[in-house]
Amino acid sequence: MTTLQPQFLCPHLVLRSEISDSQPLPLTGGTCWTVGRGEENDFVLDDRWISRNHAMLQSMETGEVYLIDLGSRNGSFVNGRRVSVPVTLRSGDRLTFGQTELDFHAPPRQPYVPASEAEERDFTATAALHIRCLISVLVIDIRDFTVLTRQLDEQVLSEMIGSWFRRSGEIIRKYGSWVDKYIGDAIMAVWIHGSDVVGPEEMRTVFQAIQEIHEMTQELSNQFPVPFPLRIGAGVNTGFAMVGNTGSGDRPDYTALGDTVNAAFRLESATKQLSCDVALGEVTYQALRLGEMGSPFRSEQVALKGYEVLTQTYLCEFGDLDQFLDVTE
Repeated sequence: MTTLQPQFLCPHLVLRSEISDSQPLPLTGGTCWTVGRGEENDFVLDDRWISRNHAMLQSMETGEVYLIDLGSRNGSFVNGRRVSVPVTLRSGDRLTFGQTELDFHAPPRQPYVPASEAEERDFTATAALHIRCLISVLVIDIRDFTVLTRQLDEQVLSEMIGSWFRRSGEIIRKYGSWVDKYIGDAIMAVWIHGSDVVGPEEMRTVFQAIQEIHEMTQELSNQFPVPFPLRIGAGVNTGFAMVGNTGSGDRPDYTALGDTVNAAFRLESATKQLSCDVALGEVTYQALRLGEMGSPFRSEQVALKGYEVLTQTYLCEFGDLDQFLDVTE
């Protein structure tokens, strides 16, 4: 067994080779690393069976590393099994992209302990900076995904869902945010606002991202032989949260923690029960400052899971949201 140098006592990939020992490829310097044939990737693999943008690995604050296929033609595999949704990697897993095989290795993970309030206020050159700021959190989920997995060919499912993750990420970046988490068939994105007040134009970009992801999802329905049209639901919540910058230099990597984030997930879940497409929290709705313009949202007191009191929530359908964005353009 090869003994790793100290600098590789971190999550890393090792390219399998019958000719010579391969140098470890460390997962450092950020929280996301892309794999593919294209020169823009973090790990460029010279394999004609690999797509230009093939897959992505994402590290979470808890220490877990996810593998996300980006809609590659020939798929991404973990221990011989094709990946359809983000998969948590374990040390020793064998990853296959095209005809290239790599081993994933990671040191034993320490139990995850969230930073205390005192630690959040303590900033040094080597510590992550946690600051309290106003954010908007978007959670988007693919409807009836479990049913879809039972009715769709695995290869088609993998390519379609991988395309959805990749294109959703591109849209969210286009509108000034980033994908903070991949959770099964859902994604979470965060917008950090530059002051204690968020204005309607700034909030409008969140809804433009939602609508564009909805339209992209419809396009995938037409592109792939799905048994029923693909649908998504979205929850948006705005409030103060602790935001940590775990990156450095010109590649900061943020993650958000707190009740504002939790409520966004609850709002998204509520759309399924309430048969609507989009659900907003109170602060998000007020930031739109609709006045006499008229609102596409209907108000409702909703029992969100984990909350003892009813929550003021605002609901709408994608058709109404599209008209609203046209009017406010």
